[in-house]
Formats: sequence, structure tokens, C-alpha cells
Amino acid sequence: MIRNTSEILKQLEIGEDASIEFKDLRYKGNKVISPHSDSIADELAAMANTLDGVIVFGVDEKNKTINGIPKDQLDIVETWLNRISTDLINPQLYCHIHKFTVLANNGEEKIIIQVDVPQSVFVYQSPSGYYQRFGSIKRKLTQDSLARLFQQRSQARNHFDEQSVPNASLNALDLELLMKFKTEYSPKDDFELLTKLNLLIKNEDGKVTPSVSGILMLSKNPHEFLPSAFIQAVCYRGKERNANYQIDAKDIHGPLDVQIEDAFKFVKKNMRYCATKHPGREDIPQYSTEAIFEAIVNAVAHRDYSVNGSKIRLHIFEDRLEIFSPGSLHNKLTIDAIAYRQAIRNQLLTSLLARCPLPEINLQTIRHRCIMDIRGEGVPIILSESEKLSGKRPEYRYFNESEIMLTIFATEPPQNNV
Repeated sequence: MIRNTSEILKQLEIGEDASIEFKDLRYKGNKVISPHSDSIADELAAMANTLDGVIVFGVDEKNKTINGIPKDQLDIVETWLNRISTDLINPQLYCHIHKFTVLANNGEEKIIIQVDVPQSVFVYQSPSGYYQRFGSIKRKLTQDSLARLFQQRSQARNHFDEQSVPNASLNALDLELLMKFKTEYSPKDDFELLTKLNLLIKNEDGKVTPSVSGILMLSKNPHEFLPSAFIQAVCYRGKERNANYQIDAKDIHGPLDVQIEDAFKFVKKNMRYCATKHPGREDIPQYSTEAIFEAIVNAVAHRDYSVNGSKIRLHIFEDRLEIFSPGSLHNKLTIDAIAYRQAIRNQLLTSLLARCPLPEINLQTIRHRCIMDIRGEGVPIILSESEKLSGKRPEYRYFNESEIMLTIFATEPPQNNV
């Protein structure tokens, strides 16, 4: 990432390459008139179809000068860039936009905008077609090249939890959190253990970076690198999703094992209990705690972390609990077969969760000692324990063709409740 004057001037002298592009801007009133929006969409998509890279706006590559962006145009340029990445590129390209000050060639302070284009597992189409960068230029992909790219990206997406996080370094990991994966047979050297567990990997440039699983399990703030890697929990009064009737709400962050524990505690805090009189007093919860725990674990373990802008949503109502998990079912698994067979999307992540100690949350009927049981018993527990308590079988279904939605029905208060 370029972040200071000397780096920009040095790169300007060398010239553009496959991972960096400079663009000067022209304005007319409150509009960017040059370069054309379609052209920038082509450049961004080409970069995303190659490797990660940056485009720096406010720099004239031809004249080797830093012209900057006027203060009164900054919001206009940012809005323009957001519209390009969301409206002109398919699928939407999520970039990181940074504004910062540098010294121009004459020593005057100038503001520039840098757009970081992250390495992706998707293939992006822009207004003029499908492109990749070759050195400092973009080229339209042939049908054969496009087919190979789709195949490569599909394979990468199937193992997204093992992919490199290019904008993260070893400092993003809290090595104290590594303790949960250590055994008497573990290497003494932390770097060696991180490498053996695939929590640190080499990317295509040979740079050692945390993997997606490394960030999710060992970073205290995974959302800083994977913005959608958190749980949005909301409890509503009544049966409708209405912000005016929110009782409690929390965005749950942290390493995944912490997210699972905190989401479970959120449900326990907000669900109701009723009591029966005969033959003796018995407190009956709205939901089976074992089923809720397994449902949260499954959502966290099997969601598609490559889907940008879509977090896990956990919503509690008077009569039901809903969990939305980004992504479709993996490897041709169907809704009807979900209770009978396994298709694991995140192999590395699930193996790590299967080594995390079960938190002390009083789950009496769960026999495994770690957060996840890789034998595929999670869904059967969700279905059987919930139906045993409420008399209604939970329902899985697709929501908007991009999420799996689980509905667990609440227990109705008995007639002889106290």
C-alpha cells in the first residue's frame, strides 16, 4: 500500500505495473468528467481479476506530478468511486478507499485518494467485458482464458478459509489466542505452529500473511480485515421485524469462538422462561439451549466468508428465532438432505473450531468437549431438541437465493403456567 510522498514519487519514476495505476481527474461543476466512469470500472475489474492492487487518484502519471484533489471535490470523488464499484461492476466490487495528504513536487500539500483493490475469489465483469492486467495495461480475456479464470476462482472460493489476507501482517494476530490450539506435541516455536496450522501462509507473491482462518480465529478484531465477519443480534418485542420494537441489539465481534459464546449468551439473556405447577415446578425455556448453541456454531462455521457486505444475522421474536447465514449450501447439498449428510465449506476453519474448548455455558446434553463436533451431529441436534421442546420442527430455507435461513420456533407457555 502506497501511503507517502516518497513512495509515490519513486513509483512514478518506475512507472505503472500490474498492481498500481495512477489517475488524474478533471471536473465540471459537481461531476468528475475525466476519466470516464466506464473506463475506471474496466481498470478496477481488471485489477481484481489479476491480483490485489491500488489505483491512486490525483496523480498524473504522464507528467510525473502530484496534482491532488480539491477539498470540495473529495466527497464527490468518493461517491463517484462507490457508484462505479457497485453499479458498473458485476458482481459488486468492494474496495477500500483512503484519503490522505502528501507533498507535491513543488512542496505544496495535496490530498489524494487511494483505492485498494483486494485479491478476490470472484470473476468481475465491467462495462466493456472481462479484463485482466498484463503489466501496466489491461487486456480483454479470450474465451479460453476466461474459462480458466472462472475455474481457478471457483476452486479458490471452495477453500476461501485457507486464502491469504493480503492487507494483514503477523501483527494482526494475537499470539495469546494461539494457546487454545497448543498441545504437548505442538512445536515450541509459535511461527512454526502458525504455519503448520495454515494460520500463516505464503501468498502468490511469496509474502507471508495470515490466512482467512488465521484472522478469524486469532485476531481480536477480524472485522478490520474481513468487514462482514461478525454477528448482528437483535431481539424484538412481538412477531415483526420493526426497529421501533427492538428490546436489545448487539453487533458481536471478536475471534469466532468468542462470537459463538457471546451470541449464545445474547439468546439466553433475551429468551423467556415459563413454569409449570404439576406434578412439580419446572422452568421451561423458549428454546433448547443445545439447539441454539449448535445453530450458532453451524452458522459461524459454514457461512461463506467470501461474500462481502453480508454478516450473520440472529433475530429473536416472541414466537421464533431466526438465523441468516451468508452463502448457499455447499457441494450440491440440498435443504431436504441437510439433516442426513455433510458438505463442509470451510475445512480448515471447522477443524480449528473442533479443537477449541467448549465454553462453560452449561450444556448438559452436548457430549463433545470442543466447540464443534465434526461428525455431523449438529443439525440433527437442532431439529430433534427443538421439536422435543416446542412440538414444531425447525425449518431451513433459502432466503433471497444468497443466504440460508434457519427458523427455530418458540415453546408456547403451558396452560397451567405459574
